[in-house]
Amino acid sequence: MTGPPPDWRGAVARAEAHAPFLRMLLSREPDLAAALANGEAQVAPPPASDQPVARRLRIERRRLALSVAVGDLAGALDLTAVTAALTDFADRALDLAIRTAITERYPDAEPVGFAAIALGKQGSRELNYSSDIDPILLFDPQTLPRRAREEPEEAAVRIGRRVVELLQARDGDGYVLRVDLRLRPSPEVTPIVLPVDAAIAYYESQALPWERAAFIRARAAAGDVDLGQRFLDAIRPFVWRRGLDFGAMREIRDISARIRDHHAQGQRLGPGFDLKRGRGGIREAEFFAQIHQLIHGGRDPALRVPATREALAKLASAGWVGADEARVLADAYSLLRTIEHRVQMVDDRQTHALPVDGALDGVAQLHGLADGDALIELLRPATNGIATIYDGLDDSRRPELSRDRVILDAALAEYGFAADAGAGDRVARWRDGAYPALRSPAARAALEAVLPVVMPALATAPDPRAALTRFDRLLERLPSAINVLRLLEARPALTELTAAILSHAAPLAEALAARPELLDGLLDGHALGPVGTVPDLAAAMRVGDPGDDYGAQLDHVRRVVGEIRFALGAQVVAGVSDPLDVAAGYSRLAKAATEVLAAAAVAEFERAHGRVPDSELVILALGRFGGGALTNASDLDLVYLFTGDFAGQSDGAKPLGATLYFNRLGQRVTAALSVATAAGPLYPVDTRLRPSGSSGPLAVSLDSFERYQREEAWTWEHMALTRGRPVFGSAAARQAVQDIIARVLGGDRPSRDIAAEARSMRADMAAHKPPTGPLDAKLLPGGLVDLEFAVHVVQLAHRAGFDPDLRRAIDALVKRDLLPPTMRDAHDLLTRLLVTLRLVAPDAAEPATATRALIASAVRAADWDEVVARLLTTRQEVEAVWARVAKG
Repeated sequence: MTGPPPDWRGAVARAEAHAPFLRMLLSREPDLAAALANGEAQVAPPPASDQPVARRLRIERRRLALSVAVGDLAGALDLTAVTAALTDFADRALDLAIRTAITERYPDAEPVGFAAIALGKQGSRELNYSSDIDPILLFDPQTLPRRAREEPEEAAVRIGRRVVELLQARDGDGYVLRVDLRLRPSPEVTPIVLPVDAAIAYYESQALPWERAAFIRARAAAGDVDLGQRFLDAIRPFVWRRGLDFGAMREIRDISARIRDHHAQGQRLGPGFDLKRGRGGIREAEFFAQIHQLIHGGRDPALRVPATREALAKLASAGWVGADEARVLADAYSLLRTIEHRVQMVDDRQTHALPVDGALDGVAQLHGLADGDALIELLRPATNGIATIYDGLDDSRRPELSRDRVILDAALAEYGFAADAGAGDRVARWRDGAYPALRSPAARAALEAVLPVVMPALATAPDPRAALTRFDRLLERLPSAINVLRLLEARPALTELTAAILSHAAPLAEALAARPELLDGLLDGHALGPVGTVPDLAAAMRVGDPGDDYGAQLDHVRRVVGEIRFALGAQVVAGVSDPLDVAAGYSRLAKAATEVLAAAAVAEFERAHGRVPDSELVILALGRFGGGALTNASDLDLVYLFTGDFAGQSDGAKPLGATLYFNRLGQRVTAALSVATAAGPLYPVDTRLRPSGSSGPLAVSLDSFERYQREEAWTWEHMALTRGRPVFGSAAARQAVQDIIARVLGGDRPSRDIAAEARSMRADMAAHKPPTGPLDAKLLPGGLVDLEFAVHVVQLAHRAGFDPDLRRAIDALVKRDLLPPTMRDAHDLLTRLLVTLRLVAPDAAEPATATRALIASAVRAADWDEVVARLLTTRQEVEAVWARVAKG
């Protein structure tokens, strides 16, 4: 729908009647006034360029102020168009002032080395009708023009003073812009123009949290824009942090609270209401968006937009705020900004408050309303909407736990801690600074703030004692506890999940103790959803081009894998994902890591040794990795192969024969995948399934691999080959490996008594590798190993159902009546149990009573008794099938 046509004459009439400043402009610009009344001009063109810069800018500002105001009042310019026109002029004026200030002092110099960073509403292109601008002025000592024997700092300050004079000095034509330089670092002691490197150092090491919020709306707006952009690029990690900083979030809310207190007289809607700082005002809509941007923008670059309404739309699209909330805030923000402009049009004053006397009626009538009461009622839904939504952010400080031991113990008992859990002793130790991370005043304050949140969550965990012990261990190992504690305080739902992880999942608890920032990953909108595709995961893992910075690539992959692997485990603990889907997610994650790190290792290796012509590395995955169903604790079964002639030689500065080349390259890939770096460990790698096992070379040519599989491989090696899947190499090389596997499994192999050899091998395995506990879903008789043996023997004996994915292989064999249909359900139960127990009972022992419900839910059983009964029945079914298959 389109609105009514612009009412140009009505707008001019209202301007003359209710806005003295606009009345004056209409009288001084009769030609423009006539054009506006006839709807012939929307934004006035700049005046002729042959006038002095200061006069030209003042006249341009005057004409722009008139045309924008009348266009706004007529309904021809919406808020976006109004603020864009005002901001474009401010940018242009600031840039021209900088160039003029430089050329006045240095006529032959290029206007470089001096930049203005626009903050506030100029930075977000939302400038007010009668706003000042808040730039930070920077200079580069190496490129700034200056006179002989003139220090760069002195030259920069002189230029800066002239810029300010050109813009804000008043004469009969008015002024250009008010300039406020107080947003620069430490304005009470620093010069008005700062060296760029000093400014970067400040924001990297000393800046305050509110300054992060200010730089959400920063923009290189004028002067040497390349210099300004270099500065913004350098401080981007300061503004957008992957690790969440809830201290910054709290400080911004505190700023809002202080504003409410300081401007108490303008908090209540009515005459005198402060449209900017009042409760439910413009500032709260802006802060709401900025708080969410600070929390999530470090991990989601799409949220790094400066304009408030655009930020709200992006946050809603990403799911961080509700669509209804975003719409209410954006609509209310637009109305409040529009009325703010009306107030400023009256006398061209930088004010945000509604008049307190009869002038309120004038502002209302300027907007086209009957009187001040009508204006107040127009604003009421908007301010109520913003205030309600913003108040929802206010996690007002919860009562602290008492320091009186009797009262403390009573409170902990009320939460649910048993008398012998030692909860009171733990709290006392934390308060005494038992661990280094709890010894600073800031850490103790954060601890006190979070105790009323975290202790009830730990008490209601299925195993409070275990949860408390692991939380204690987490605090003990933290280098700094402040941000973790603030994060838990700010997100109670995350605290509950953390308590469940600490209570149930020792491997995840250990990972969290080593890397507390893993909690940040759980706030990602997709953390508890399916893992992305292998290409998407690989893209997230890459750092530049392969080989650019090998060490950085190794560390980055370890961080990404650790974060996603932790989130996958949390999905099982939270009960939001099927362990079968989690197993597939673990596998996609490992495949992406293998692709990225193998490519990086190849690129790094080629720097020294070049390439072997017409040859390349191919990596074959076997076992659970080949089958696409890993657990949290799985290793990677890999075989390294290479195409081309084994007698070839590399063409680098340090040439190697092909066999030695690819063997050393295989060692490099294994190290890339397995060696712990500063970012932690990655995957254990097992290469013993290669031809000739541990006694054979690490990497063999495709010809040697095929010959070995056709002529020498044992039955157990062909059984392993049924789950072979190439995970690295060109499409052609992978297909060549697949073709070899298909020929061998299809019958191009020695004729052997498959059942007898498999039966003997399974007996040896049972003797040397017994079950680790009564719930070992893998090694118990009738467990996954017996099921896998049965499947592989049937596949090899009948040359049918070959698929690395065991579920699909079973389905194919069932379809041909080679396995009973119960084997698919058996596989699913045993795999779900294996994936879950690797997290919550790694020793396969009987779990604590509190953990049994989690396991039952994961394997889709009603309760623990059903888990035990179904496991027994399933094992009996698998044992029977294996016994039948093993007879041959």
